Amino acid sequence: MKRNVSLDEISDGKLYGINDMVKAGCNDCQGCSSCCRQMGNSIILDPLDVHRLCTGLHTTFEKLLETQLELHVVDGIALPNLKMREDTEACYFLNQDGRCSIHAFRPGICRLFPLGRYYENHSFRYFLQIHECEKKNRSKVKVRKWIDTPDIQRYETYITDWHYFLNDLEELIAQAETEEQVKIFTMFFLKTFFYKPYSGDKEDSFYEEFYERLNHMKEIVK
Repeated sequence: MKRNVSLDEISDGKLYGINDMVKAGCNDCQGCSSCCRQMGNSIILDPLDVHRLCTGLHTTFEKLLETQLELHVVDGIALPNLKMREDTEACYFLNQDGRCSIHAFRPGICRLFPLGRYYENHSFRYFLQIHECEKKNRSKVKVRKWIDTPDIQRYETYITDWHYFLNDLEELIAQAETEEQVKIFTMFFLKTFFYKPYSGDKEDSFYEEFYERLNHMKEIVK
Protein backbone atom coordinates (compact mmCIF):
# COMPACT_ATOMS: atom_id res chain seq x y z
CA MET A 1 0.00 0.00 0.00
CA LYS A 2 1.53 3.28 -1.10
CA ARG A 3 1.54 6.19 1.32
CA ASN A 4 1.92 9.70 -0.04
CA VAL A 5 3.50 11.16 3.08
CA SER A 6 6.90 12.44 4.08
CA LEU A 7 9.12 10.22 6.22
CA ASP A 8 9.65 13.25 8.45
CA GLU A 9 5.94 13.18 9.30
CA ILE A 10 5.70 9.52 10.29
CA SER A 11 9.16 8.37 11.38
CA ASP A 12 12.12 9.28 13.56
CA GLY A 13 13.92 10.40 10.41
CA LYS A 14 16.23 7.38 10.27
CA LEU A 15 16.49 4.40 7.93
CA TYR A 16 17.56 1.04 9.31
CA GLY A 17 19.13 -2.19 8.02
CA ILE A 18 18.53 -5.65 9.44
CA ASN A 19 21.54 -5.44 11.76
CA ASP A 20 20.69 -2.01 13.18
CA MET A 21 19.14 -1.42 16.59
CA VAL A 22 15.73 0.27 16.67
CA LYS A 23 13.36 1.29 19.49
CA ALA A 24 10.63 -1.24 18.71
CA GLY A 25 10.77 -3.56 21.74
CA CYS A 26 7.59 -3.51 23.81
CA ASN A 27 8.15 -6.28 26.38
CA ASP A 28 5.93 -8.75 24.51
CA CYS A 29 3.18 -6.10 24.31
CA GLN A 30 2.19 -6.77 27.96
CA GLY A 31 -1.34 -7.73 26.96
CA CYS A 32 -1.83 -4.82 24.54
CA SER A 33 -3.51 -5.72 21.26
CA SER A 34 -4.26 -2.29 19.81
CA CYS A 35 -2.42 -3.01 16.58
CA CYS A 36 -4.72 -6.03 16.05
CA ARG A 37 -7.87 -3.91 16.21
CA GLN A 38 -9.56 -1.34 13.97
CA MET A 39 -7.04 -1.90 11.18
CA GLY A 40 -9.66 -2.03 8.43
CA ASN A 41 -8.19 -3.65 5.32
CA SER A 42 -4.65 -2.34 5.85
CA ILE A 43 -2.98 -5.67 6.76
CA ILE A 44 -2.24 -6.70 3.19
CA LEU A 45 -0.88 -10.17 2.54
CA ASP A 46 1.71 -11.38 0.05
CA PRO A 47 1.94 -14.96 -1.32
CA LEU A 48 4.31 -16.12 1.43
CA ASP A 49 1.92 -14.80 4.09
CA VAL A 50 -0.93 -16.81 2.58
CA HIS A 51 1.24 -19.90 2.18
CA ARG A 52 2.26 -19.69 5.86
CA LEU A 53 -1.37 -19.32 6.95
CA CYS A 54 -2.56 -22.21 4.82
CA THR A 55 0.27 -24.43 6.04
CA GLY A 56 -0.01 -23.42 9.70
CA LEU A 57 -3.79 -23.79 9.79
CA HIS A 58 -3.94 -26.81 7.44
CA THR A 59 -6.45 -25.09 5.21
CA THR A 60 -6.84 -23.44 1.81
CA PHE A 61 -6.96 -19.87 0.58
CA GLU A 62 -10.60 -20.36 -0.41
CA LYS A 63 -11.53 -21.44 3.13
CA LEU A 64 -9.70 -18.50 4.68
CA LEU A 65 -11.65 -16.13 2.42
CA GLU A 66 -14.88 -17.41 3.96
CA THR A 67 -14.13 -15.75 7.30
CA GLN A 68 -10.63 -14.59 8.19
CA LEU A 69 -9.47 -12.96 4.96
CA GLU A 70 -10.98 -10.75 2.27
CA LEU A 71 -9.99 -9.32 -1.10
CA HIS A 72 -9.60 -5.59 -1.54
CA VAL A 73 -8.33 -3.43 -4.38
CA VAL A 74 -5.02 -1.79 -3.42
CA ASP A 75 -3.41 0.66 -5.85
CA GLY A 76 -5.50 -0.87 -8.64
CA ILE A 77 -4.69 -4.51 -7.77
CA ALA A 78 -6.92 -7.00 -5.92
CA LEU A 79 -4.97 -8.36 -2.94
CA PRO A 80 -5.92 -10.32 0.19
CA ASN A 81 -5.87 -8.78 3.64
CA LEU A 82 -6.65 -9.84 7.20
CA LYS A 83 -10.30 -9.25 7.98
CA MET A 84 -11.58 -7.51 11.11
CA ARG A 85 -14.64 -8.82 12.99
CA GLU A 86 -17.72 -6.68 12.41
CA ASP A 87 -18.75 -6.63 16.07
CA THR A 88 -15.40 -5.92 17.76
CA GLU A 89 -13.29 -4.65 14.83
CA ALA A 90 -10.58 -7.06 15.99
CA CYS A 91 -8.56 -9.40 13.80
CA TYR A 92 -10.20 -12.82 13.44
CA PHE A 93 -6.98 -14.41 14.67
CA LEU A 94 -6.98 -12.49 17.97
CA ASN A 95 -8.05 -14.90 20.73
CA GLN A 96 -10.18 -14.20 23.82
CA ASP A 97 -7.08 -13.36 25.86
CA GLY A 98 -6.10 -10.65 23.40
CA ARG A 99 -3.20 -12.67 22.02
CA CYS A 100 -2.36 -13.65 18.45
CA SER A 101 -3.41 -17.23 17.77
CA ILE A 102 -1.18 -17.45 14.68
CA HIS A 103 1.90 -15.77 16.13
CA ALA A 104 4.31 -18.46 14.91
CA PHE A 105 3.23 -17.92 11.29
CA ARG A 106 1.86 -14.37 11.45
CA PRO A 107 1.98 -12.20 8.30
CA GLY A 108 4.95 -10.04 7.38
CA ILE A 109 3.24 -6.73 8.19
CA CYS A 110 2.47 -8.03 11.69
CA ARG A 111 6.11 -9.06 12.17
CA LEU A 112 7.21 -5.68 10.92
CA PHE A 113 5.00 -3.40 13.04
CA PRO A 114 5.73 -0.68 14.13
CA LEU A 115 8.40 -0.62 11.44
CA GLY A 116 7.68 0.19 7.82
CA ARG A 117 9.58 -0.27 4.56
CA TYR A 118 11.01 2.54 2.45
CA TYR A 119 11.62 1.40 -1.14
CA GLU A 120 14.26 3.00 -3.33
CA ASN A 121 16.51 1.85 -6.21
CA HIS A 122 15.01 -1.65 -6.30
CA SER A 123 15.74 -2.20 -2.64
CA PHE A 124 14.36 -1.06 0.69
CA ARG A 125 15.31 -0.09 4.21
CA TYR A 126 13.23 0.02 7.37
CA PHE A 127 11.87 3.02 9.23
CA LEU A 128 10.22 3.37 12.64
CA GLN A 129 6.61 4.61 12.56
CA ILE A 130 6.39 6.93 15.55
CA HIS A 131 2.61 7.44 15.67
CA GLU A 132 1.40 3.86 15.24
CA CYS A 133 2.23 2.02 18.47
CA GLU A 134 0.71 3.18 21.78
CA LYS A 135 3.54 1.74 23.89
CA LYS A 136 5.93 4.26 25.42
CA ASN A 137 9.57 3.84 26.45
CA ARG A 138 10.18 1.02 24.00
CA SER A 139 13.53 -0.76 24.21
CA LYS A 140 16.10 -1.17 21.46
CA VAL A 141 16.10 -4.41 19.52
CA LYS A 142 17.95 -5.54 16.41
CA VAL A 143 15.76 -5.30 13.33
CA ARG A 144 16.66 -8.86 12.32
CA LYS A 145 15.46 -10.22 15.67
CA TRP A 146 12.32 -8.10 15.66
CA ILE A 147 11.14 -9.33 12.26
CA ASP A 148 11.82 -12.93 13.31
CA THR A 149 11.88 -14.43 9.82
CA PRO A 150 14.01 -17.38 8.64
CA ASP A 151 16.63 -16.66 5.94
CA ILE A 152 16.10 -12.93 6.20
CA GLN A 153 18.26 -12.03 3.17
CA ARG A 154 16.25 -14.30 0.90
CA TYR A 155 13.04 -12.96 2.40
CA GLU A 156 14.08 -9.36 1.77
CA THR A 157 14.92 -10.17 -1.85
CA TYR A 158 11.51 -11.78 -2.25
CA ILE A 159 9.72 -8.79 -0.68
CA THR A 160 11.59 -6.40 -2.97
CA ASP A 161 10.81 -8.41 -6.10
CA TRP A 162 7.14 -8.72 -5.13
CA HIS A 163 6.86 -4.98 -4.46
CA TYR A 164 8.33 -3.92 -7.79
CA PHE A 165 6.35 -6.56 -9.67
CA LEU A 166 3.15 -5.09 -8.19
CA ASN A 167 4.29 -1.64 -9.32
CA ASP A 168 4.66 -2.90 -12.89
CA LEU A 169 1.35 -4.73 -12.64
CA GLU A 170 -0.41 -1.56 -11.52
CA GLU A 171 0.77 0.23 -14.65
CA LEU A 172 -0.31 -2.67 -16.86
CA ILE A 173 -3.81 -2.82 -15.36
CA ALA A 174 -4.17 0.93 -15.78
CA GLN A 175 -3.63 0.45 -19.52
CA ALA A 176 -6.48 -2.08 -19.86
CA GLU A 177 -9.12 -0.94 -22.33
CA THR A 178 -12.16 -2.54 -20.67
CA GLU A 179 -13.36 -3.61 -17.23
CA GLU A 180 -13.70 -7.15 -18.55
CA GLN A 181 -9.98 -7.22 -19.36
CA VAL A 182 -9.22 -6.07 -15.83
CA LYS A 183 -11.42 -8.83 -14.34
CA ILE A 184 -9.82 -11.56 -16.47
CA PHE A 185 -6.32 -10.41 -15.66
CA THR A 186 -7.11 -10.02 -11.96
CA MET A 187 -8.43 -13.58 -11.68
CA PHE A 188 -5.39 -14.92 -13.50
CA PHE A 189 -3.13 -13.00 -11.09
CA LEU A 190 -4.99 -14.25 -7.99
CA LYS A 191 -5.05 -17.85 -9.19
CA THR A 192 -1.36 -17.77 -10.04
CA PHE A 193 -0.10 -16.44 -6.71
CA PHE A 194 -2.82 -17.16 -4.14
CA TYR A 195 -5.51 -19.68 -5.07
CA LYS A 196 -3.10 -22.29 -6.43
CA PRO A 197 -1.44 -23.99 -3.43
CA TYR A 198 2.32 -24.12 -3.12
CA SER A 199 3.69 -27.64 -2.81
CA GLY A 200 5.31 -28.62 0.46
CA ASP A 201 5.57 -26.76 3.75
CA LYS A 202 9.24 -25.72 3.51
CA GLU A 203 9.95 -22.08 2.67
CA ASP A 204 12.83 -23.06 0.37
CA SER A 205 10.38 -24.84 -1.90
CA PHE A 206 7.99 -21.88 -1.66
CA TYR A 207 10.60 -19.43 -2.94
CA GLU A 208 11.54 -21.73 -5.82
CA GLU A 209 7.93 -22.17 -6.88
CA PHE A 210 7.10 -18.50 -6.39
CA TYR A 211 9.85 -17.41 -8.76
CA GLU A 212 8.72 -19.97 -11.34
CA ARG A 213 5.25 -18.42 -11.21
CA LEU A 214 6.62 -14.88 -11.21
CA ASN A 215 8.80 -15.48 -14.25
CA HIS A 216 5.93 -17.21 -16.05
CA MET A 217 3.61 -14.28 -15.44
CA LYS A 218 6.25 -11.77 -16.50
CA GLU A 219 6.56 -13.63 -19.80
CA ILE A 220 2.82 -13.53 -20.34
CA VAL A 221 2.42 -9.81 -19.64
CA LYS A 222 5.38 -8.64 -21.72
